[in-house]
Amino acid sequence: MIKLFNTRTREIEELAPMNGNHINMFVCGQTVYDDMHLGHAKTYVNFDVIVRWLRFSGYDVTYLQNITDVDDKIIARAKESGIEPRELAEKFEARFMEDMEALGVRKNVTRFIRSHDYIPAIKDQIQLLADRGFAYFLDGDVYFDVDKFPDYTALSGMKLGDLKNHRIEPKEGKRNPYDFALWKAAKAGEPKWDIEIIFGGQKIMLSGRPGWHIEDTAMTYAEFGPQYDLHGGASELIFPHHSNEIAQAEAASGLKPFVKYWMHSGVLFINNQKMSKSLKNFIRVRDVLEKYSYEDIRFLISSTHYRKSVNYEASLIDEAKAKLGYIYSVLNMLYNLEEGITESNDAINSSIEKFRAGFTDAMDNDFNTPLAISSLMIFIGEIKDYCKRYGIIDKDLKSRAVRELLWLTNTIAILESEKYKKGIDGTARELMQERENSRKNRDFIKADELRKRINELGIEIEDSAHGTIYYFRF
Repeated sequence: MIKLFNTRTREIEELAPMNGNHINMFVCGQTVYDDMHLGHAKTYVNFDVIVRWLRFSGYDVTYLQNITDVDDKIIARAKESGIEPRELAEKFEARFMEDMEALGVRKNVTRFIRSHDYIPAIKDQIQLLADRGFAYFLDGDVYFDVDKFPDYTALSGMKLGDLKNHRIEPKEGKRNPYDFALWKAAKAGEPKWDIEIIFGGQKIMLSGRPGWHIEDTAMTYAEFGPQYDLHGGASELIFPHHSNEIAQAEAASGLKPFVKYWMHSGVLFINNQKMSKSLKNFIRVRDVLEKYSYEDIRFLISSTHYRKSVNYEASLIDEAKAKLGYIYSVLNMLYNLEEGITESNDAINSSIEKFRAGFTDAMDNDFNTPLAISSLMIFIGEIKDYCKRYGIIDKDLKSRAVRELLWLTNTIAILESEKYKKGIDGTARELMQERENSRKNRDFIKADELRKRINELGIEIEDSAHGTIYYFRF
């Protein structure tokens, strides 16, 4: 049974989807006005691991992620660049998709859905809110009346009076300072749509664009209906974005809860400041991928529990790269280990069973990737000890150990490269044989010289009672 922390209830709960084995899952995606940075990558990788584990565990998951392509930031950046907002959005959406592909995330999202495709659904939801008395018209804009929704602060845990200290939308004439926009009147040169909303029996034509918050609820209402299973995003979105989503959706439908499970990932800091484009302290994913592999990035992210924040330093990814290289090297040692009949099967069988149980228990308990990785590292250490101690392994048992390792680690998207299958060539083999002869002849000075030459080829060797074991440095 999978257990997860639900931000809505602030408790660890057993996962019980609304519709049998099927899970409808939505994660807040990218606002496409600039390139994706490592802070975004943390969120998307965290939820990619979650959806991988859900599917691994037998759940049928429909995973949607939105593309916000109608937004103030897009309009402002397009104006700075001297191009149309649509052109800017399409450019950065394409680059975002490239980055998501490079991180191994894109393939696991069922569909990416775009704000501008859901204007009719947004119009319908605004009409529902107007009909139920939660929306009011003000000088071409439409606002949500927060005072009419008593559960507004339930997700954030804040007091209503404290909201004015947080991000609010200024507008003279609003009923309350914390009321938020459902629809914004068009300004000259901005993208706009024309919709008709009825307020108290009076038809009003609106020319403009949707507010940020209603885009997501209108999209999920259209795709999943008024209630669904799981909504994810970074913890910084709890207020106002996710709080506003809940208010809109539950006020429009009259049904609670809008989402059964709310999950939030910790943010990424750099020099103890949140990594963000507005602070200009961000590191682009594509820049990191010039030096490191996507597995290095994913291993770094998964080394911390998804709900915790990370203060990024270059040394952290270097450590992740080194640790992942060690795992590959031990897997390479196992893969190249001599095959034959042995009586040592119980040792490796026991290690496999412990690894599977430890990894599974960790992931089933709120997707505890660092604990799962700890189980992996113990297993890797036991594999290395086995190789050095016995120097030989049953062929079927080797296949089982490799298969189990790859099968489980696929859920965090590491060990996806087949470089662990690398073997020695003729030159290295001759050097190793020459070194073995030198050792038998007790010419240890020459044997040490030959070891250095072998090491220069990127090959490490370790001597055991059963002969020399080799593996590559990765």
